[in-house]
Amino acid sequence: MAGEDWSDEENDALVADYFAMFTAAETGRAYSKTDHRNALMGVIERSKGSIEFKHQNVSAVLLGRAEDWLPGYKPAANFQDSLVDAVARWLDRNPDWSARLASGNLGVAPGLADDRTLWIGEPPSRRNALPPGELDKIMAVARRFDVAEQDERNRALGRAGEELVLRLERATLAGAGRFDLAKQVEWTSADRGDGAGYDVRSFERDGRDRLIEVKTTNGWQYTPFHISRNEHEFGESNADRWRLIRVWNFRRKPEAFELRPPLANHVALTPTSFLASLN
Repeated sequence: MAGEDWSDEENDALVADYFAMFTAAETGRAYSKTDHRNALMGVIERSKGSIEFKHQNVSAVLLGRAEDWLPGYKPAANFQDSLVDAVARWLDRNPDWSARLASGNLGVAPGLADDRTLWIGEPPSRRNALPPGELDKIMAVARRFDVAEQDERNRALGRAGEELVLRLERATLAGAGRFDLAKQVEWTSADRGDGAGYDVRSFERDGRDRLIEVKTTNGWQYTPFHISRNEHEFGESNADRWRLIRVWNFRRKPEAFELRPPLANHVALTPTSFLASLN
Protein backbone atom coordinates (compact mmCIF):
# COMPACT_ATOMS: atom_id res chain seq x y z
CA MET A 1 0.00 0.00 0.00
CA ALA A 2 2.96 2.33 0.54
CA GLY A 3 3.19 4.94 -2.20
CA GLU A 4 -0.33 4.26 -3.46
CA ASP A 5 -3.10 6.87 -3.36
CA TRP A 6 -5.54 6.48 -0.50
CA SER A 7 -8.90 5.04 -1.43
CA ASP A 8 -12.18 6.70 -0.48
CA GLU A 9 -12.75 3.99 2.11
CA GLU A 10 -9.36 4.63 3.71
CA ASN A 11 -9.89 8.39 3.70
CA ASP A 12 -13.36 8.03 5.22
CA ALA A 13 -12.02 5.81 8.01
CA LEU A 14 -9.20 8.24 8.80
CA VAL A 15 -11.45 11.31 8.76
CA ALA A 16 -13.96 9.59 11.05
CA ASP A 17 -11.12 8.74 13.43
CA TYR A 18 -9.87 12.34 13.35
CA PHE A 19 -13.28 13.70 14.31
CA ALA A 20 -13.71 11.06 17.00
CA MET A 21 -10.57 12.43 18.67
CA PHE A 22 -11.67 16.00 18.01
CA THR A 23 -15.06 15.36 19.60
CA ALA A 24 -13.37 13.92 22.67
CA ALA A 25 -11.10 16.96 22.90
CA GLU A 26 -14.01 19.39 22.61
CA THR A 27 -16.08 17.61 25.25
CA GLY A 28 -13.18 17.27 27.69
CA ARG A 29 -12.90 13.47 27.44
CA ALA A 30 -9.49 11.83 27.57
CA TYR A 31 -8.27 10.07 24.44
CA SER A 32 -5.03 8.51 23.26
CA LYS A 33 -3.66 9.38 19.83
CA THR A 34 -1.60 6.20 19.98
CA ASP A 35 -4.62 4.02 20.70
CA HIS A 36 -6.57 5.66 17.88
CA ARG A 37 -3.70 5.23 15.46
CA ASN A 38 -3.17 1.57 16.37
CA ALA A 39 -6.87 0.84 16.00
CA LEU A 40 -6.89 2.53 12.62
CA MET A 41 -3.86 0.51 11.49
CA GLY A 42 -5.98 -2.58 12.14
CA VAL A 43 -8.55 -1.32 9.64
CA ILE A 44 -6.36 0.11 6.88
CA GLU A 45 -2.94 -1.07 5.79
CA ARG A 46 -1.00 2.14 6.32
CA SER A 47 2.09 2.91 8.39
CA LYS A 48 2.11 4.87 11.61
CA GLY A 49 3.89 7.78 9.92
CA SER A 50 1.49 7.81 7.00
CA ILE A 51 -1.54 7.93 9.29
CA GLU A 52 -0.03 10.68 11.44
CA PHE A 53 0.76 12.80 8.39
CA LYS A 54 -2.69 12.22 6.94
CA HIS A 55 -4.22 13.53 10.16
CA GLN A 56 -2.17 16.70 9.63
CA ASN A 57 -3.59 16.86 6.11
CA VAL A 58 -7.11 16.83 7.56
CA SER A 59 -6.16 19.81 9.74
CA ALA A 60 -5.00 21.67 6.62
CA VAL A 61 -8.28 20.96 4.82
CA LEU A 62 -10.22 22.25 7.83
CA LEU A 63 -8.00 25.32 7.92
CA GLY A 64 -8.94 26.04 4.33
CA ARG A 65 -12.62 25.63 5.19
CA ALA A 66 -12.30 28.12 8.10
CA GLU A 67 -13.12 25.34 10.56
CA ASP A 68 -11.37 24.52 13.82
CA TRP A 69 -8.70 21.85 13.60
CA LEU A 70 -7.51 19.39 16.20
CA PRO A 71 -4.68 20.73 18.37
CA GLY A 72 -1.67 18.46 18.16
CA TYR A 73 -2.03 17.89 14.42
CA LYS A 74 -0.35 20.89 12.80
CA PRO A 75 -1.78 21.50 9.30
CA ALA A 76 0.24 19.98 6.45
CA ALA A 77 -0.95 21.24 3.09
CA ASN A 78 0.27 18.68 0.54
CA PHE A 79 -3.01 16.74 0.52
CA GLN A 80 -4.93 15.16 -2.33
CA ASP A 81 -8.33 16.32 -3.55
CA SER A 82 -9.81 12.98 -2.51
CA LEU A 83 -9.16 13.89 1.13
CA VAL A 84 -10.97 17.21 0.65
CA ASP A 85 -13.93 15.19 -0.63
CA ALA A 86 -13.76 12.84 2.39
CA VAL A 87 -13.81 15.75 4.85
CA ALA A 88 -16.76 17.24 2.95
CA ARG A 89 -18.62 13.93 3.17
CA TRP A 90 -18.10 13.73 6.93
CA LEU A 91 -19.23 17.32 7.49
CA ASP A 92 -22.28 16.80 5.27
CA ARG A 93 -23.25 13.74 7.34
CA ASN A 94 -22.66 15.62 10.60
CA PRO A 95 -24.15 19.11 10.12
CA ASP A 96 -24.22 19.77 13.86
CA TRP A 97 -20.42 19.95 13.84
CA SER A 98 -20.25 23.11 11.73
CA ALA A 99 -23.52 24.43 13.16
CA ARG A 100 -21.86 24.85 16.55
CA LEU A 101 -19.91 27.73 14.99
CA ALA A 102 -23.01 29.34 13.53
CA SER A 103 -25.78 31.50 14.89
CA GLY A 104 -26.46 31.17 18.58
CA ASN A 105 -23.63 28.75 19.27
CA LEU A 106 -20.40 30.68 18.80
CA GLY A 107 -18.98 29.63 22.11
CA VAL A 108 -16.89 31.94 24.24
CA ALA A 109 -13.57 32.57 22.61
CA PRO A 110 -10.64 32.48 25.03
CA GLY A 111 -9.85 35.97 26.23
CA LEU A 112 -13.08 37.42 24.88
CA ALA A 113 -14.04 38.82 28.27
CA ASP A 114 -10.82 40.85 28.40
CA ASP A 115 -10.71 43.52 25.69
CA ARG A 116 -6.97 43.88 25.95
CA THR A 117 -6.35 40.32 24.82
CA LEU A 118 -7.28 41.00 21.17
CA TRP A 119 -3.86 41.20 19.60
CA ILE A 120 -3.71 43.45 16.53
CA GLY A 121 -0.58 42.45 14.68
CA GLU A 122 0.98 42.99 11.27
CA PRO A 123 -1.04 42.07 8.16
CA PRO A 124 -0.01 38.85 6.46
CA SER A 125 2.78 39.28 3.94
CA ARG A 126 4.95 37.20 1.66
CA ARG A 127 7.54 37.11 4.42
CA ASN A 128 5.34 35.14 6.82
CA ALA A 129 3.26 33.19 4.28
CA LEU A 130 3.36 29.47 3.67
CA PRO A 131 5.37 28.31 0.66
CA PRO A 132 3.38 29.21 -2.50
CA GLY A 133 2.34 25.64 -3.31
CA GLU A 134 1.00 24.97 0.19
CA LEU A 135 -0.81 28.31 0.40
CA ASP A 136 -2.40 27.69 -3.01
CA LYS A 137 -3.73 24.30 -1.89
CA ILE A 138 -5.41 25.73 1.20
CA MET A 139 -6.78 28.76 -0.65
CA ALA A 140 -8.25 26.44 -3.31
CA VAL A 141 -10.27 24.75 -0.55
CA ALA A 142 -11.45 28.17 0.67
CA ARG A 143 -12.62 29.06 -2.84
CA ARG A 144 -14.28 25.70 -3.45
CA PHE A 145 -16.44 26.01 -0.33
CA ASP A 146 -16.77 29.81 -0.55
CA VAL A 147 -15.85 30.42 3.06
CA ALA A 148 -16.00 34.18 2.45
CA GLU A 149 -19.72 33.89 1.70
CA GLN A 150 -20.13 31.52 4.65
CA ASP A 151 -18.66 34.12 7.02
CA GLU A 152 -20.67 36.91 5.37
CA ARG A 153 -23.95 35.03 6.03
CA ASN A 154 -23.05 34.30 9.64
CA ARG A 155 -24.57 37.40 11.19
CA ALA A 156 -23.93 36.24 14.75
CA LEU A 157 -20.21 35.88 14.01
CA GLY A 158 -20.08 39.28 12.34
CA ARG A 159 -21.80 41.02 15.25
CA ALA A 160 -19.60 39.26 17.78
CA GLY A 161 -16.49 40.46 15.97
CA GLU A 162 -17.81 44.00 15.79
CA GLU A 163 -18.61 43.96 19.51
CA LEU A 164 -15.12 42.75 20.31
CA VAL A 165 -13.56 45.59 18.31
CA LEU A 166 -16.00 48.09 19.85
CA ARG A 167 -14.91 47.09 23.35
CA LEU A 168 -11.26 47.14 22.37
CA GLU A 169 -11.54 50.68 21.00
CA ARG A 170 -13.22 51.90 24.18
CA ALA A 171 -10.63 50.18 26.35
CA THR A 172 -7.74 51.58 24.29
CA LEU A 173 -9.02 55.15 24.58
CA ALA A 174 -9.75 54.76 28.28
CA GLY A 175 -6.26 53.34 28.79
CA ALA A 176 -4.84 56.45 27.13
CA GLY A 177 -6.81 58.66 29.50
CA ARG A 178 -9.32 59.73 26.83
CA PHE A 179 -12.43 58.74 28.78
CA ASP A 180 -14.34 61.50 26.99
CA LEU A 181 -13.71 59.86 23.63
CA ALA A 182 -14.24 56.34 24.94
CA LYS A 183 -17.81 57.29 25.91
CA GLN A 184 -18.49 58.47 22.36
CA VAL A 185 -17.40 55.31 20.53
CA GLU A 186 -20.43 54.20 18.51
CA TRP A 187 -21.49 50.79 17.23
CA THR A 188 -22.78 52.31 14.00
CA SER A 189 -24.00 49.14 12.28
CA ALA A 190 -26.04 48.14 15.35
CA ASP A 191 -27.37 51.61 16.15
CA ARG A 192 -28.03 52.90 12.64
CA GLY A 193 -27.98 49.79 10.45
CA ASP A 194 -25.68 48.67 7.67
CA GLY A 195 -24.92 51.00 4.81
CA ALA A 196 -22.72 53.62 6.43
CA GLY A 197 -19.56 52.11 4.96
CA TYR A 198 -18.20 51.18 8.38
CA ASP A 199 -19.30 49.33 11.52
CA VAL A 200 -17.70 51.24 14.42
CA ARG A 201 -17.02 54.96 14.81
CA SER A 202 -14.08 55.43 17.12
CA PHE A 203 -11.34 58.01 17.55
CA GLU A 204 -7.61 58.45 17.47
CA ARG A 205 -6.13 59.69 20.72
CA ASP A 206 -6.01 63.25 19.33
CA GLY A 207 -9.75 63.15 18.59
CA ARG A 208 -9.64 62.47 14.85
CA ASP A 209 -12.30 60.10 13.51
CA ARG A 210 -11.45 56.42 13.21
CA LEU A 211 -14.11 54.71 11.08
CA ILE A 212 -13.75 50.94 11.29
CA GLU A 213 -15.12 48.21 9.05
CA VAL A 214 -14.84 44.82 10.83
CA LYS A 215 -14.49 41.50 9.00
CA THR A 216 -14.53 38.39 11.21
CA THR A 217 -13.77 34.72 10.60
CA ASN A 218 -13.18 31.58 12.60
CA GLY A 219 -10.54 30.76 10.01
CA TRP A 220 -6.93 31.82 9.72
CA GLN A 221 -5.44 35.13 8.65
CA TYR A 222 -5.45 34.24 4.94
CA THR A 223 -9.16 33.35 4.82
CA PRO A 224 -10.72 35.51 2.06
CA PHE A 225 -13.54 37.88 2.90
CA HIS A 226 -16.22 39.87 1.12
CA ILE A 227 -16.21 43.64 0.98
CA SER A 228 -19.13 45.48 -0.59
CA ARG A 229 -18.78 48.10 -3.28
CA ASN A 230 -20.14 50.70 -0.85
CA GLU A 231 -17.62 49.76 1.85
CA HIS A 232 -14.75 49.83 -0.62
CA GLU A 233 -15.71 53.15 -2.18
CA PHE A 234 -16.33 54.75 1.21
CA GLY A 235 -12.94 53.57 2.43
CA GLU A 236 -11.10 54.86 -0.63
CA SER A 237 -12.77 58.27 -0.41
CA ASN A 238 -12.13 58.52 3.35
CA ALA A 239 -8.65 57.03 3.37
CA ASP A 240 -7.37 59.29 6.14
CA ARG A 241 -9.89 57.99 8.68
CA TRP A 242 -11.24 54.61 7.43
CA ARG A 243 -9.70 51.34 8.66
CA LEU A 244 -10.50 47.68 8.00
CA ILE A 245 -9.87 45.40 10.97
CA ARG A 246 -9.73 41.72 10.10
CA VAL A 247 -10.49 39.53 13.14
CA TRP A 248 -9.46 35.91 12.62
CA ASN A 249 -9.27 32.69 14.65
CA PHE A 250 -12.27 34.10 16.49
CA ARG A 251 -13.58 31.05 18.29
CA ARG A 252 -10.25 29.72 19.48
CA LYS A 253 -8.20 32.83 20.30
CA PRO A 254 -9.12 36.04 18.46
CA GLU A 255 -6.35 37.90 16.70
CA ALA A 256 -6.55 40.77 14.24
CA PHE A 257 -4.70 42.99 11.82
CA GLU A 258 -5.54 46.41 10.41
CA LEU A 259 -5.55 47.51 6.77
CA ARG A 260 -5.54 51.08 5.52
CA PRO A 261 -6.56 52.31 2.07
CA PRO A 262 -5.79 51.82 -0.68
CA LEU A 263 -6.87 48.22 -0.13
CA ALA A 264 -5.30 47.18 -3.43
CA ASN A 265 -1.93 47.57 -1.69
CA HIS A 266 -2.86 44.70 0.64
CA VAL A 267 -5.39 42.42 -1.04
CA ALA A 268 -6.38 41.16 -4.48
CA LEU A 269 -9.89 42.44 -5.17
CA THR A 270 -11.90 39.98 -7.27
CA PRO A 271 -15.35 40.91 -8.71
CA THR A 272 -17.88 38.29 -7.60
CA SER A 273 -21.13 39.64 -9.05
CA PHE A 274 -22.43 42.05 -11.66
CA LEU A 275 -25.40 44.42 -11.77
CA ALA A 276 -27.47 43.50 -14.82
CA SER A 277 -29.68 46.19 -16.36
CA LEU A 278 -31.88 45.60 -19.42
CA ASN A 279 -30.83 47.44 -22.57
